[in-house]
Amino acid sequence: MIRMSNISWRFMSVWRRNLIVYRKIWKVNFLVPLLEPAFYILAFGLGFQGLVQGLTYGGKALAYTQFMAPALIGISIMYNSFFETTYASFVRMYYQKTFDGMMTTPLSLEEIILAEIVWSATKATAAALIMMAVLGLFGFVTFPQGLLIVPLAFLGGLAFGAVGMFFTGITPSIDMFNLPIFLFITPMFLFSGTFFPVAGLPGWAQSAALVFPLYHLVELTRYCCLGLVETNPLLSLGYLLVFTLCFLFLGLTTMRRRLIK
Repeated sequence: MIRMSNISWRFMSVWRRNLIVYRKIWKVNFLVPLLEPAFYILAFGLGFQGLVQGLTYGGKALAYTQFMAPALIGISIMYNSFFETTYASFVRMYYQKTFDGMMTTPLSLEEIILAEIVWSATKATAAALIMMAVLGLFGFVTFPQGLLIVPLAFLGGLAFGAVGMFFTGITPSIDMFNLPIFLFITPMFLFSGTFFPVAGLPGWAQSAALVFPLYHLVELTRYCCLGLVETNPLLSLGYLLVFTLCFLFLGLTTMRRRLIK
C-alpha cells in the first residue's frame, strides 16, 4: 500500500545519483535536442514548402514549419521522459540491481520511484530548453512568453515519466516495451496535432485526440511559442495535472507490487 508519509526530501539523493552518472555521457545525449529541430525544420521546410502553402490554426494562417516547430518540443518532452522511466529505469531495476541496493538504505520505495520520475522530468526539461533555444534562432519561439515552456516541460516530463513508470511496473521483460510504444506512444506521435491540425480530422478522431496527453502538451507548447491554441489552455493544463497525479499513484502502486514480494 502506498503511503505518502514514506516520501521525504531524501528522494533527491537518488536524483543526484542519476545526475552524477549522467554527467559522464551528457555531451552525446544533448546532441539530439540540439540537432533534431534543425533537421526537422530543414527537411519539412524543403520537402513541404512546395506542397503545403500554409494552414489555419487558432484562427490564424501559419506556414507549415511555424505550425510544426512547437510540436517538436512536446514530442521531445514525451520521448525523453518516457524512455527514461521505461528502458533506463528497467535496466537500473532488473539488470544493474540499483533499486535493490537503494532499498537497503533508509530510502523508502516511494522515494526511489518518485526520484526516477522527477529525474525523467529533469532530463525532459533540459532537452526542451535546448530545443527552445534552437527554434528561437529560427524565429519559431516568441520571447519572453516562450520561457513558459520550462515549467511546462517539467510538468509534461512528470506526466510521461509517471506513465512510463507504470508500464515498467507491469512489463515482464525489456523486450515487451515494444507494445506500449506501438500501442500508446506511436498513436499519440501521429494523431495529437503534431504534424497536422486536429480540427481537420473527423469528429470521432478529434474526440480521441482529446484523450492523448501529448495533444494537450503540444497545444500548450504552441500557446507558449505562438500564443495560439485550438483548445482552452486551462483545460489542457488541468488535464495534464490530473493525468500526472493519476499515473504517479499507478506507477508507485505497480512498482511496489513488482519489487515488494
